[in-house]
Amino acid sequence: MILEQIYTGCLAQGAYYIESNGEAAVIDPLREVQPYLDRAAKSGAKIKYVFETHFHADFVSGHLDLSQKTGAPIVYGPTAKPDFNAHVAHDGEIFQLGKLKIKVLHTPGHTMESTCYLLFDENGKEKALFSGDTLFIGDVGRPDLAQKAADMTQEQLAATLYRSLREKVMTLPDDVIVYPAHGAGSACGKNMSKETFDTLGHQKATNYALRADMTEAEFVKEVTTGLMPPPAYFPLNVMLNKKGYDSIDEVLKRGSHALSPRAFETAANETGAIVLDTRDAETFSKGFVPNSINIGIDGNFAPWVGALIPDIRQEILLIAEPGREKEVVTRLARVGYDYVIGYLDGGFDAWKKAGMETDAIERVDAKEVGERLQRGEKLNILDVRKASEYFSEHVMDAENAPLDFVNDSMAQVDKKKTYFVHCAGGYRSMIFASILRARGYDNLIDVRGGFKALKEAGNVPVSDYVCPTTML
Repeated sequence: MILEQIYTGCLAQGAYYIESNGEAAVIDPLREVQPYLDRAAKSGAKIKYVFETHFHADFVSGHLDLSQKTGAPIVYGPTAKPDFNAHVAHDGEIFQLGKLKIKVLHTPGHTMESTCYLLFDENGKEKALFSGDTLFIGDVGRPDLAQKAADMTQEQLAATLYRSLREKVMTLPDDVIVYPAHGAGSACGKNMSKETFDTLGHQKATNYALRADMTEAEFVKEVTTGLMPPPAYFPLNVMLNKKGYDSIDEVLKRGSHALSPRAFETAANETGAIVLDTRDAETFSKGFVPNSINIGIDGNFAPWVGALIPDIRQEILLIAEPGREKEVVTRLARVGYDYVIGYLDGGFDAWKKAGMETDAIERVDAKEVGERLQRGEKLNILDVRKASEYFSEHVMDAENAPLDFVNDSMAQVDKKKTYFVHCAGGYRSMIFASILRARGYDNLIDVRGGFKALKEAGNVPVSDYVCPTTML
């Protein structure tokens, strides 16, 4: 038996490859399917099934492309109603994979079609549970995303999840390994561990939502407390996963259109496309195409694109480090942004060499901020971290203006004032500064290294530490 977790850190997402006796299955594949095809070819195996735990909201699955390229049926759990051919399994249905068996466990609650897949080894022993978004390491799936589709309240969905966990999951042996669809950093839960798998027994002992003496009312209250609105792109991704989408091959072809600086400028002026610069914050700050937005590829790129660009059909013009254009187009496609219409050939250096207009954003070290405060200067400090991070610990007198809600946060900013902007480490603050810069806010100074650097500087007053909440 071969069992491999294929974890993608930028999405905090786990896909799974299982193989036995020349037959393979893939659970919750990412949009780009070539790695799964290559993995099966490496072993000389045939992909027999594509299993989906539910209609994902935070990424576009590769189920359609993988099925089309292999002939493997797409398998969903009970009540799923996709707009394409798929096998909708019944609760308890068994699938044979070489010498292994995979059993369907319908576990509604996160969504009504949510399903776990229980793997039995060659000896018929329960070996692993692929729990999707039903059970995470340290948490369970948020019950508010499927309210409209299920015609239920989040409390009703949470109660359904409570029963699914107690009746289907917690009855399994303690030595079963839990392999979830997500880990820390995903917006599909609020208290997930950095670990990407664990034994069910350890989860029973440590996961707050699996307490043996927990009542349904207690579960509903604890699971629904602290939920913030989900990213705007979530329902749009659900629709793509349910109804279908363009092949990743077509998306990559569309996005591989190299544009000269002049052609790039013309496209930016005439199409209404967003200019997205994916270089790192430090490099971007020193020089960029005016009105471009910075979301660095080497960070939580796809989730932040999804959170800040509300329409997945938005056309995008891309600026990337030369040679990384295909990677960026692929990672955009993972969350449904399929309309990259071209990229700046030669990157920003080509733009600059062509004599085109450029812009920049000032950055300062945390120590300088502290020195200015010690001199008695009154600085306007914007903390763009999540509200829960700010409540836990923050620079004294700083205002919280979360990037997650940048349009609301922008109302706190006075164009006539100068602001020092920070997040936790410098990634989110540059996104914030670039968005406001494109909207005419010229007096934002980014703090290099973020709150971590400010705290370590030793000369910046910080509030007393409060244990973080489970607010998303």
